[in-house]
Amino acid sequence: MRPVLVVMHAPHEGPGLIARGLDAPIRVRTVLDLDDARLPGLDEVSGVVVMGGPMDADDVPGHPGLAAERALLATAVDADVPVLGVCLGMQILALALGSRLHLRAATEIGFAPVDVVAEDLMLGALGERPTVLHWHSDTVDLPSGATLLASTAATPVQAFRAGSALGLQFHPELDAGMLDLWLSTPDMVGDLSPEEIDEIRTAGAEHLPGLAPAATKMFAAFGELVRARG
Repeated sequence: MRPVLVVMHAPHEGPGLIARGLDAPIRVRTVLDLDDARLPGLDEVSGVVVMGGPMDADDVPGHPGLAAERALLATAVDADVPVLGVCLGMQILALALGSRLHLRAATEIGFAPVDVVAEDLMLGALGERPTVLHWHSDTVDLPSGATLLASTAATPVQAFRAGSALGLQFHPELDAGMLDLWLSTPDMVGDLSPEEIDEIRTAGAEHLPGLAPAATKMFAAFGELVRARG
């Protein structure tokens, strides 16, 4: 079986529960700051996962590898290759599909509900109004032809489906250990007060035990799509 390509942008923002749910080999690449970024061809992979990161999704001058990621995602959707974009990954996916990015439009950090507004084979595993981890300040418009799947008042596009691609603005990939890593990483919590960090940690202890199994089920559904492609 061909591996799933996982594109990362920061060492602490790995695939987490995605890798556990896939039950498939993965190939991790980081091309963010490479001028001559080269990602595997679609004939080499069974699916594409693009993770989060702190940079702006459109900052190609500062991070030239983003251009290669965007091009790969556009080609993958056209070719009906399974794609999953998380947070920054969703924003890059949206740009690849011709959407617009809005910088510093809505800061959401911490655990809070999202309203699921349409049925989806993968996202449905989380339920109708799951409490999930948010960690973003940028938003995107819904790409033309895509289906809106989830929303909040601050961020109207929290999840969307575009053919073979699922974009998630929030972070269902975290388990307790990964949340602890984030809360001890200065790049993640530098702008948060100790009280805000403690609040996120407490909310994680409350919500992750129920959320993690549901998220693993969602990623297993993605894994089925990947294995079907072979």
